[in-house]
Amino acid sequence: MSPEVLTAGRADRAAPRLASFVRELSTAAPRARISLLCHSYGSLVCARAASGLEVADIVLYGSPGVGADSVGQLHSRAAVWAGRGAHDWIADVPHVRIPLLVTTVGLGTDPVSKEFGARSFDAGEGGHSDYLKPGSVSLRSLARIVGDGHA
Repeated sequence: MSPEVLTAGRADRAAPRLASFVRELSTAAPRARISLLCHSYGSLVCARAASGLEVADIVLYGSPGVGADSVGQLHSRAAVWAGRGAHDWIADVPHVRIPLLVTTVGLGTDPVSKEFGARSFDAGEGGHSDYLKPGSVSLRSLARIVGDGHA
C-alpha cells in the first residue's frame, strides 16, 4: 500500500474525471437514476466529486473516511448511505485528519458514525473485499439502494 492513500492527493486528481463521467452519463441518459457506489479509498474520490453532481445516491462502503466531518460538507442533494461489514479491517483505521507541513494525513470522520450523518445500510458479516460477493447481505442492500433508494 502506498503512503499516498493516507492523504487526499490521488482523490483530488481523480474527482474531476469522475464528475465529468457522471455529467456525460446524465447527458446521454437524462432520465436515468444514477447512484455512485464508493468503496474504500474510492469513497474519498466520490466525496471530492459530489458537489453539484446530479446523482440520487452516494453509497460509501468499506470507507476509511471522506475528508469531511459530515454529510452536509459534501454539498450534495444526494441521499448519502454508509455501511461496513462486521469483519472489515478498515474499521481499525484511525479516523483522524492531522495537518502536517505540506499535507494533511488521514481521511477524517468515520462515515458509518452517527456524527457523520449518513443513512446506514446492512453490510453483513463480510470483510473489506466481500461487499459485492454474489448472495451477500451487502450486495442485496446495495441493489435495493440503487434500485429504489431504500436499504
